[in-house]
This record gives sequence, structure tokens and C-alpha cells, in this order.
Amino acid sequence: MTEELAGGAHRREDLSRISTGSDGLDDILGGGLDPNRLYLYEGRPGTGKTTIALQFLLKGRSLGERVLYITLSETKRELEVVAERHGWSLEGIDVFELVPPETTLDPERELTVFHPAEVELSETTGLMFKEVERIDPTRVVIDSLSELRLLAQSPLRYRRQVLAVKHFFAKRNCTVILLDDLSSSQDDLQLHSVAHGVVVLEQLAIEYGAERRRLRVIKMRGMAFRGGFHDFTIAQGGLRIFPRLVASEHHRSFLGEFTPSGNAQLDQLLGGGLERGTNALILGAAGVGKSSLALSYAIAAAARGEHVVFFAFDEGRGTVEARARTLGLPLHQHLESGLIRFQQIDPAELSPGEFGAIVRHSVEHDNARVIVIDSLNGYLNAMPDERFLILQMHELLSYLGQQGVLTILVLAQHGLVGPMDTPLDMSYLSDAVLMLRYFEVAGTVRRALSVVKKRSGYHEHTIREFRLSSAGLTLGPPLVEFSGIFSGNPRFAGADLPELGLRDEH
Repeated sequence: MTEELAGGAHRREDLSRISTGSDGLDDILGGGLDPNRLYLYEGRPGTGKTTIALQFLLKGRSLGERVLYITLSETKRELEVVAERHGWSLEGIDVFELVPPETTLDPERELTVFHPAEVELSETTGLMFKEVERIDPTRVVIDSLSELRLLAQSPLRYRRQVLAVKHFFAKRNCTVILLDDLSSSQDDLQLHSVAHGVVVLEQLAIEYGAERRRLRVIKMRGMAFRGGFHDFTIAQGGLRIFPRLVASEHHRSFLGEFTPSGNAQLDQLLGGGLERGTNALILGAAGVGKSSLALSYAIAAAARGEHVVFFAFDEGRGTVEARARTLGLPLHQHLESGLIRFQQIDPAELSPGEFGAIVRHSVEHDNARVIVIDSLNGYLNAMPDERFLILQMHELLSYLGQQGVLTILVLAQHGLVGPMDTPLDMSYLSDAVLMLRYFEVAGTVRRALSVVKKRSGYHEHTIREFRLSSAGLTLGPPLVEFSGIFSGNPRFAGADLPELGLRDEH
């Protein structure tokens, strides 16, 4: 949490917070805005400033407050179109426009219309002040400061007018949000010093997929807030802001008992199974059985009556259901009952912040006890900058652990046999690591499984052959007479090559 204390000593302690109109932004700010202050929302065109400003006024309207939107850059009709597309109505919101609308020449129009270029700066602000005095609102939005900046023609005059606006509203019971589209070639840090709080909205163009939007609170005087960037999207109904996940803020008591996999041999290999509140990384080449192993955990949890969410980045529901039928796993019936929820994730359209919010909702609202992420390769592709994947995944796994959730992570390695290349080192974040490998023996390709790490207790250190068949997953005895299996070039040290006795049946 970040705390800006400048000027905080003068804030009246009896003031209660007011909502910004966005649950996500209220959460970031620790409850909302201090009332009767002046705030700045800034961002390039298309970042959602008008939308979140309207949400602020709509919230006030819902509370029976008088609210005012002063526009110097858009017409009332343009605002109505924005509202209509979000399913809103501007009824009950006073709109004062200082731009000529399409109906400027209508002699029956009751609203007096001015154009910023036709009046002096002081005259423009004077008109705004008169309208505020006439309506006496408790919430005001001024859109946008770029028009005032053009009229001012000099930074000094512009700053003086902004200070005049601040001093005018300081004498009134009114919370003001100023919008700035950053049309100036330089960052207006002077304006930051004038405002009580500053929120920056950004839109990022990535090389492939939908654009990403994020928000950051620059300052809030005397208020603690969650710093850093927070992803958001613009959807029907307004901005959906996803506060950055901080695992230490979320904890609940739970018992760390074993969660059976549904396979006694696998549980024995794991020293009894995987504990609640831990995560397991299943590592191996494409097609070796990673997703099938994760699916067996999901089926076993659903059979106990627990809710499971399977996040699929790489495969569709039809492919997963077909695999389950081949392995004799009753996935379909659990999908129908709702105990297992399959959610397809398109990494090109989803930000990491939104994914984290979906996972949180699954745990806190759907009471999911097992989360499967298949695969981390797809999650990696969702990142605009993969340097931060480890940090975001660390917070997500810590959060799930503190909620007592068992998390199964699947990571595909590059290659099929021989040396493997891992695109991402997640092993140090994982409580348990299960390694799956292909190996060749006597002209046949086999599969091997071993638990190479388990933080929470004992586990077998053996390498076992396994097969996937209509009976599910079956483990063989330890491969004690072989060496070099995980390198893909096994060597047999016994007298006679044994029959391993495990063959795939599908």
C-alpha cells in the first residue's frame, strides 16, 4: 500500500469516503474518494476517462445528489450516445456544454451555447462558476482541461485559472473531477501539485491481440491506496477495473489435509498426496500426459463434492471431454452437475489482471477448492511483458495457498525426447514438481513419472513407468535397473532386459 501524506494533516477526520462509481477503483483507494476535493483523471483519448467520469456522476444520482457534467470538448448528444451504449440514461444529470451542438441553429433551443474560442479564458471559467452556483451540485465533472489550456496560451495563465477553479470549489460542498486528455507535449506536473489526487489511465497496443488498458493512482493526499498498475477493460456498463492482487490481504483458516488424486499408486508416490493450500507443477513434453494427470485430480475432487475450475488456455472443451472419455473418467457428469466448471481462456484477449480477478471470483464466490491452470505456456502468452509473469504468478499462488486451494499447474517443455528446454522456470515457486518424460526402450516409446520436489513432506524418489488407458492412469514398479531415463537415453544395467508390462491401450 502506498500513502501520500502531503496535506493530509488538514483533512477533516469526520469526512466519510464517497464512491467513485467503480467498485474496483474504490477498492484500490481503500473505500473511495475524500469528498469536497478536486481530483484529476488523465489519459490519452480512448482510455475511458469520459466513461469513468459518468460512472462517478451516476453514483451520485443514485444517491439522490445533484450532479453536473461541464463539457468543453463533447456535445450533450455525444455524451448521450456514450451513455446509451452502456445502458445508461443521462436523466437527472445536468449537462452544461460550452461547444456548439448539432442543434446550434435551432431557434427553439433553450440552452445558451458558447464556443471556447469565442470567449476569453476568464469568461469561460466565469460561465462555469455561474452554472455551478445555479445548480448547486455535490459532484461535478469538467471535461476537459485541454480546452482551458489552449485558451490560456501560457502555462502561467493556465495554472492561475486552474487554481481559481480549485479555490472556487473549495468554498462549496462539492467533489470535482477534472479530465485531461494529455494533449500537451509535456507532462503537466504543476497540475498534479494542485489536485488532491491524480489517476492516470493508459491504453497499450501489443503486437498481437486486443489492446490492454491499465490504471495507476499517482497520488492521493492523506489516503492509503494500492500502488502500481491495475488492469481494466471497458465493457457495457462501464469500466471493469481489476485491482492488483496482494496476497497478504487475503487469508482464511483451513486444514492442510491430503487431497487424494483418485489413484492410490500416485498418492503413494507423493507420500500420501498433495496437501490443501499447496500447488503442484506438472512438467513434461507435449502429449506425455500432463493434462490427463491434472484432469484426474479434478475428477477426484468433484467425486468428493468439491468445486473445481479448469482454466484451459490451450485446448477446447470438446478435446478435454474426448480425452476424459478415452481414459474412462466421468468428466461429463461433473460438468453437468456444475461441480467442475470448464473455462476456456483466450490469452490474446485477456489481461493477467482480469485472469486474476476471474480466479478470485471462482474461489470467493463459487467456493472452488481445486484450480487447474492448463497451461502456463498460454498464461505466458497473455503477458505484454513476460518479465513480470513470475511476480504476478507468485501473488496468485500465494493467494490461492492462503485460501486453502489446491492448485495444479501444467507447463509444457520444448522437445519430445532427449534434453528438454523449459520456457519458464516455475519450479522454485512450486510446492511440488511432478516430472513426466518419454523414454525409448527396445524400439518402443514409454512414459516415466517421478516426483522431483515436495516441500510439505516425504515423497518417493523413484522413477516409475506409467500408462494412460481406458482404466485411467496406471503406475508400474520403480525402474531400478535403468539410468538416464530423464535424459531420454536410458541405459539398462540388469542381466536381461525385462518386460515392463505397461502398454498404452488407446
